[in-house]
Amino acid sequence: MSTTIKVNGADLAIDGVPVHTTALDWLRDRGLTGAKEGCAEGECGACSILVARPGIDSPTEWTAVNACLLPVASLDGQEVVTAEGLGSSNALHPVQQELAVRGGSQCGFCTPGFVCSMAAEYYRPTRGAGACDHEHGPNGFDLHALSGNLCRCTGYRPIQDAAYALRDPEADDALAARRTAPPPPPATTRLAGAGAEFLRPAALDDVLEVLADRPEARIVAGSTDAGVEVNLRGVRAPLVVAVDRLAELREFSFGPDEVRIGAALTLSEIERLLAGRVPLLAQMFPQFASRLIRNGATIGGNLGTASPIGDTPPALLALDASVVLVSRRGERVVALADYFTGYRQTLKAPDELIRSVLVPLPLAPLTAFHKIAKRRFDDISSVAVGYGIDVVDGYVRQARIGLGGVAATPLRARATEEALTGKPWTECTVREAAAVMAAEGTPMDDHRASASYRSAMLGQSLLRFFAQHLEIEEVSA
Repeated sequence: MSTTIKVNGADLAIDGVPVHTTALDWLRDRGLTGAKEGCAEGECGACSILVARPGIDSPTEWTAVNACLLPVASLDGQEVVTAEGLGSSNALHPVQQELAVRGGSQCGFCTPGFVCSMAAEYYRPTRGAGACDHEHGPNGFDLHALSGNLCRCTGYRPIQDAAYALRDPEADDALAARRTAPPPPPATTRLAGAGAEFLRPAALDDVLEVLADRPEARIVAGSTDAGVEVNLRGVRAPLVVAVDRLAELREFSFGPDEVRIGAALTLSEIERLLAGRVPLLAQMFPQFASRLIRNGATIGGNLGTASPIGDTPPALLALDASVVLVSRRGERVVALADYFTGYRQTLKAPDELIRSVLVPLPLAPLTAFHKIAKRRFDDISSVAVGYGIDVVDGYVRQARIGLGGVAATPLRARATEEALTGKPWTECTVREAAAVMAAEGTPMDDHRASASYRSAMLGQSLLRFFAQHLEIEEVSA
């Protein structure tokens, strides 16, 4: 079976390519050198490309992703556009034109990555003129679209000027017109060589069969974690199984009793599908890495890695979420509070897959997500805290607090929850509970923060949460 990718309109074969070859290396080997390797871990955006993905507001959406993280085999049967495919020196794309005339190209190393990320926002179906603020232009351009792109010349002002100068696509724009037709369906892929194998099974049952026989298989979706291991740690799994396009893992529903989120939905897709209906997650999404990463990273993948510094677990713990695990033996539902068992260890058996995440309704009235990190965006948490507090007649009826970065696993702040529950929602109660919260977990010293700093931030976070909601109440009164 031939494996091909449509790149800038031309079908290119990937037969015989080593399994762990990244899309970036494959593209550059074919002379498409606009995309570059700056960090090899998805933090700089120099490798950004466009992929035709299923859309939420249109049949197809041009989605910017990090080519350095994706195994090229995962793009089998898909459509890809690189900076070279957007325009030429004789006929610049509008994004390229604006960057050029406004001095946004700088030294040029990062420019093709900016071009692709900017083009994805340029073609966003719902982009339109609206209220202008420090993160949105008068043309509706969302600067978060560029949060994963770093300019090493630090020339951000002309890049912003170029973004804000963009108009709507012209009527004869082929890439704009492409959005009205469905994207290519997922290809059933098998690529083997050099002692490794890549599989994209057609259905969930096929994946479960593989896991039953080969439980050591490496499951990948957006590859935002696996890609780093391949690039920086030299990990070469003998069997890689892609699940990102499985329909059974991409279900979404918002019912009267629960929200069901498919494990293979990306964080960007979930953010748009929820449309602010879960405020705690709405606060978390912009703080999770960058738009480029969120375009690939899945909620199942973030929970599957079981990292103690992942951003979704603290938020989901505060929401009292559960995970649905599936295998050939059947399904089971596990409370997220019980799911993590040790450093990067979980209750998930080797032959199981995360199928979906369940968030019970109604939601707690008072929620927030606090991320303490060295940068406001595109950074790893030193401490992350999710809050879900229910206050009735001035008393705390229920408290759920999720913590990340302060132990070997994400965890619930059980002692703090107990110190709040049944008590009056007052500054005195919160100060006493904040002292308890400062002692939660087993924080350690590392390059991101000291143990004493983490402990101090836990206590301060609860005080900040109380003060913020007190302010909201006073404004509303």
